[in-house]
Amino acid sequence: MDLPFLMLVLLLLGIGLIMMFSASYATAYYTDGDPLVYISRQALFGAVGVVGMFVVSKINYQTFRWMSMPALIGSIVLLVLVFTPLGVTHNQARRWLKLGIEFQPSEFAKIAVILFFAARLSKRDTEKRKRYKNRTFTGRMLNRLERVGFLELVPYGAILLLVAALMLKQPHMSGTILVLAGGASVLFAAGIHWGWFVAGITGVGGLLWIVITLTPYMTNRINLWLDPWSQRQGLGYQTVQSLIAIGSGGMLGRGLGNSIQKMLYIPEPENDFVFPIVVEELGFVGGLVVLVLFALLILRGYWLALNARDKFGALTIVGIITLLAVQVFLNIGVVTNLIPNTGISLPFFSYGGTALMIQLGEMGMVLSISRQIPPPKHD
Repeated sequence: MDLPFLMLVLLLLGIGLIMMFSASYATAYYTDGDPLVYISRQALFGAVGVVGMFVVSKINYQTFRWMSMPALIGSIVLLVLVFTPLGVTHNQARRWLKLGIEFQPSEFAKIAVILFFAARLSKRDTEKRKRYKNRTFTGRMLNRLERVGFLELVPYGAILLLVAALMLKQPHMSGTILVLAGGASVLFAAGIHWGWFVAGITGVGGLLWIVITLTPYMTNRINLWLDPWSQRQGLGYQTVQSLIAIGSGGMLGRGLGNSIQKMLYIPEPENDFVFPIVVEELGFVGGLVVLVLFALLILRGYWLALNARDKFGALTIVGIITLLAVQVFLNIGVVTNLIPNTGISLPFFSYGGTALMIQLGEMGMVLSISRQIPPPKHD
């Protein structure tokens, strides 16, 4: 397997566990009476996830091709089950499902969409264009739509709209963005004309704007983003405390474990807002090092995609790495108030056992594909 990619994953996981432990220490102590309650669970899930990553990396990645259809159907069923009595609501959002353990079906939907798109689009170059009879008006219209590539996009667009609609209803704006970004990245890498992406981004942007303006939940998020200080003792409290933590870190930070904001000032610092604690304790330099490591992992992932043995492997890596890159950007954007609060976690750092195991499983898929990269030719 590709050792640089593996080392970067393990390094980020190690730093993430240390910082999650530091960020969660006070919350765990004062609310649960056990300062180790979060780190013990996360470390266990991390260990299981690493084992799972190595197991997945040993699987021939062509197996993921035939698994893509059952995975997509299963993830859609799980998204629907969220709206049944099996669904669980937290903070006015119904995103979780309880089947023995509590998890977010959207985590499975993200990778399922990528695998299905990669499996179908990898055959794109070998499939012949459909021909319709020009004798009828319908046939002529269908031939025109086929020439411009519209008919090819219909099934992919329908899947994205279905999954996005189910996630928006939860509501789960960040998850919706991630699914759309992952699917769009695979379509783009497969060679779909860029004009469709311009049209798609315009259409999705308009749709999201309508959803935001007509949904009180989303409208409040936008108003909060524009001026969190106006509600610094209310809904803007978490964002304000995040900015204070980042600003008080200075160049080199207060020192590992010495954060003040984690002492019950930032709500749930072990989850979405773990990065402000990183910057407060390790400073601008420490925060920059973490971002550089993420950047190196993302660049290495795209390099593996460029050198993959076949198109299915390349498209799968592009989707997974784009998913990771967008998630990192959204999380850092939220905690710095660059973008509205979307409730998204930081990969390898935020508390959440199921999400961590799925992320490591995805890294295992990338490593599985890297095993079959042809060796460089020497003259």
